[in-house]
Amino acid sequence: MRHDDIWRAIDTLAAERGLSPSALARQAGLDPTSFNPSKRRTSDGKMRWPSTESIAKILTVTGARLEDFSALVNGARAIPEARLKGRTRLPLIGMAQAGAEGFFDDGGYPAGAGWDEVELPSVADVNAYALSINGDSMQPVYRPGDTIIVSPAAPVRQGDRVVSRSKDGAVMAKLLLRRTVGRIELGSLNPEFPDLRFQTPEILWMHRIVWASQ
Repeated sequence: MRHDDIWRAIDTLAAERGLSPSALARQAGLDPTSFNPSKRRTSDGKMRWPSTESIAKILTVTGARLEDFSALVNGARAIPEARLKGRTRLPLIGMAQAGAEGFFDDGGYPAGAGWDEVELPSVADVNAYALSINGDSMQPVYRPGDTIIVSPAAPVRQGDRVVSRSKDGAVMAKLLLRRTVGRIELGSLNPEFPDLRFQTPEILWMHRIVWASQ
């Protein structure tokens, strides 16, 4: 077992709930910076283990079992679907194709006849939809071919993982870094990709990612 395995498991557990690691820490009653990259190494650059108390708290707040977390540590990229209650059929489209005209209405809800369907865990939002990830900007949490569930009804907060569409038609899975009246900043989990800055009117809609597949 390596340090990276534990931290990746924490990142994945957060991503499955549409949260950033800092938002997960906050929900668990921890310091929001507990899982920040800067906390994963000591001042002299050595890798640091998360505390057992912090792991226990995030398991409690997410309802995940220790066996589930162990599976993530051992390389699974999602909690086994057998642990998820209820299934439903959701409209599905590839992220690259989603930028074309006709697949979303003005509010960002699925529209048109070009969608496939996929059976996935049930969510409360009747307008939820699924996207197939392409590209590397959200690795290691979301890899090409992974499926995410997106909920237009879920509230979006700073630190959430989101899907947004810009005026030029680009549909992106990103991390909401900052949102003010006039500006929106989006980031990638992969440090090789730069942050993106927009004037608020340049983003047509933004929806929260609430689940990610294996």
